[in-house]
Amino acid sequence: MKNQKNIRRKKIHKKIRYKISGTEKQPRLIVCRSLKHIYAQLIDDDSGKVLLSGSDYKIKSGKKSEKAKKVGVEIAEKAKDKKIETCIFDRNGYKYHGRVKELADGAREGGLKF
Repeated sequence: MKNQKNIRRKKIHKKIRYKISGTEKQPRLIVCRSLKHIYAQLIDDDSGKVLLSGSDYKIKSGKKSEKAKKVGVEIAEKAKDKKIETCIFDRNGYKYHGRVKELADGAREGGLKF
């Protein structure tokens, strides 16, 4: 039997993707999460390219939620260097809770608007 939570998450993500799309001026900030790590990417859906990416591989200390916040701040700083001020937040079907929320808060603290 397949994992019911994962099936539900993918169904939610499909609905979300029908509604939102990123551009070069306002890319889509997508969050991917595993049991150990969290990743974030800024994607331009018009050209199909990843503009920026960040993960918590190099961050050694702290809890998972603290690492997620650092990833959010890191991606916001990289976006500032590329002169990206706003983005569309795509939670990828995950609940807006815990590490996903901490990443979004970190990105807001870093200066991204969504």
